[in-house]
Amino acid sequence: MRDLTIRRLTIFVAAVLLLGWGLGASKETTKIGIVDLDQAVSSTTEGKAARVEFERKQREAEQSMQPLIERYTAMAKEFEAQQFVLSDDARFQKQLDLQELRSEIEHKQKQLQAQLELARERLMGPLGTKLVEIVESMGREDGFSFIMRRNSPGLIYTREALDITDRVIEKFNEKG
Repeated sequence: MRDLTIRRLTIFVAAVLLLGWGLGASKETTKIGIVDLDQAVSSTTEGKAARVEFERKQREAEQSMQPLIERYTAMAKEFEAQQFVLSDDARFQKQLDLQELRSEIEHKQKQLQAQLELARERLMGPLGTKLVEIVESMGREDGFSFIMRRNSPGLIYTREALDITDRVIEKFNEKG
């Protein structure tokens, strides 16, 4: 993972240097843009609707877990109250029942988390693709030398004047 990050950073720095050298050789001015795609996705009309839908799915997932959690809580309280009066075999059996239910809860949580990740990708993935297309189009139309994604590796500082996120959101909402 670390090697991949270092490799990406090296490629990024090399690309910036080559781009800068190539642009310098052609005597053109360099126009740089910064875009926060995460903010853009969550700020567009479609992005807001997708977020509402995703939050609904999250609530449904939480509600589906509630009966299991309540059952586990009740069993744990019952065990705690009775553990000193139970025989060794009965205590052992109750502990196994609690462990089994805890495992069932953990399994269901992992399953729901995977389903939520898929739902997020289904809802947000197409928006991200559309936004990238809009950024590329704006880059060509507005004569940007390059547009970088905010919060990406290699980007340490940007002037706010370079940020084109609001313009990307406007264009996205215009195209619908």
